[in-house]
Amino acid sequence: MLYILWGQDDYSLTEALGEIKKSIADQELLAANTTVLEGQQITLDQLRMVAGTLPFLAEKRLVVIRGLLERFEPKSKSGKQKKAADLAKQQGEYQSLAACIREIPESTVLVLIDNNVTGNNPLLKELEDKARVRSFPLLKGVSLRQWIQKRAAKENGSISPQAVELLAKLVGGNLWTMASEINKLVSFTAGRRIEEEDVNLLVSSAQQASIFSLVDAILDFKVGVAEQLLGWLLHRGATSAYLLVVLSRQVEMLVRAKELASQRRPRIEIQSRLGLASEFVLHKILEQAERFSLERLKEVYGKLLEADLSIKTGKYDGELALNMLVAELCQH
Repeated sequence: MLYILWGQDDYSLTEALGEIKKSIADQELLAANTTVLEGQQITLDQLRMVAGTLPFLAEKRLVVIRGLLERFEPKSKSGKQKKAADLAKQQGEYQSLAACIREIPESTVLVLIDNNVTGNNPLLKELEDKARVRSFPLLKGVSLRQWIQKRAAKENGSISPQAVELLAKLVGGNLWTMASEINKLVSFTAGRRIEEEDVNLLVSSAQQASIFSLVDAILDFKVGVAEQLLGWLLHRGATSAYLLVVLSRQVEMLVRAKELASQRRPRIEIQSRLGLASEFVLHKILEQAERFSLERLKEVYGKLLEADLSIKTGKYDGELALNMLVAELCQH
């Protein structure tokens, strides 16, 4: 059996993987019959060996491969010459891998998990007729608001429309953070309906999510989004000095994570070296680091340090310096 789970809503994707695990018999032996691999490095021989291995004292074994589709995601137009030179080789690779995957035995449940994939992905096209494919785009608008209401009900709580709107605005489509916020709100309200005031009181995690989003917007040259997020953070009481510290720390961590990932360090080692206690924060850091070049990250980090110096020396007011910095960094 082949499953393909892809999309940027990692929370729902992880839930779907959990459902697949529950559908496999012999739950007590599942851990001993589960293999997780990184798709960027896996070879055809490794795939053939792992996918063809018989389960241990069970009917099924589970193989999870992360990032295999992304490995063959069409590149941007800017490397056209290199793309043309490598096209034949890459085509041979994904066709060979697809042929191998099509021949997996019935005893193997293979799950391909990817975040940044498009409908034009060649390996996805090769396999979609054989696989159970599910996509998980980030929720927004009505879908996100409905999810918030359902999640609150699932946790035996209720939430007002105004509180739903505010949560959607503050947290957005990051369902890991959203689920955590709703759990805290349900516990805090202890049986009564969650109101807008409750959301405002428990905003710390939402503020952290907004800082992640602010870094994303800056790195993506999205000046409008970045300015809006910066304004909201300042309005919520975050000082310019605090924001510079956390932004600098965040981008520094992205640089370190990218360098460690390029050395193919295990995730647990990267988490330890970065001093991260949360698996979610590690996932978010690695996701951001993968999306941007080292040159871009170092450029932004250097500008943040310059802004910090200009504030400390009295050259600019803190809020003005931050607004100027965002405008400068978001210019192509």
